[in-house]
Amino acid sequence: MATYALDKLDQAILRRLQDNGRETYDVIGDRVGLSASAVLRRVKRLEEAGVIDRYVALVRPEAIGLGLTAYINVRLEKHTESHKRNPMDLFRASVQTWHEVVECVALTGEMDYLLRVVVSDMAHYSRFIMDTLLKHPSVQDCKSSFVLDRVKATTAMPI
Repeated sequence: MATYALDKLDQAILRRLQDNGRETYDVIGDRVGLSASAVLRRVKRLEEAGVIDRYVALVRPEAIGLGLTAYINVRLEKHTESHKRNPMDLFRASVQTWHEVVECVALTGEMDYLLRVVVSDMAHYSRFIMDTLLKHPSVQDCKSSFVLDRVKATTAMPI
């Protein structure tokens, strides 16, 4: 995907939307020095260019009973028989179905993937590890770290 050239007004609009995605175009326009219709045109252009990916509601996990967050480093098996699917393809497909996994990234280095897992408690975490992750045929090893405190948590890109 090509990089979209953001001017200062686009940057200001994006900062406002990242801070409050429900802010009206009138309010944004007042803050950045444009009319509401000019803000709307720019936002539509940013959406069409793929700069704005989507709009979401951010839910506090603790408010819905998900009090434990873990980061899990996963190493996959490296060898596979030629008639089997690639272990990475199998793993990637499975991750899409695991509701506890809210983020999965491929890594360089010793481990292959990093998962951010959100669960209700240690018993839920144990069930996920033992009954799901470690039973996956592509998973060779995993190492977990638990979140003690969120020092900084943002979805905003540094614009």
